[in-house]
Amino acid sequence: MIEYQPIPCVQHERLEFSVLRKIPLQIEYRHGLENISQAVMPLDVTTRQGAEWLKFRVIGTEDVTEIRLDSIISFVEQLPA
Repeated sequence: MIEYQPIPCVQHERLEFSVLRKIPLQIEYRHGLENISQAVMPLDVTTRQGAEWLKFRVIGTEDVTEIRLDSIISFVEQLPA
């Protein structure tokens, strides 16, 4: 496994805030050799095995996924209009 590269504190705080406030995200992240873009509901930000992780549910499904924060390419909060 590649050594974990911490993300900027501001991004980490935005993810934690999205979890606390149940703010959906449009997220793009690396999964193997491909980039995935999904609308998700963040569920938790955790630390374990020397890395930080985001657990989320893909919107419109019951699929729950967990990714390392350093695999995130970008994310945008999907605030209500």
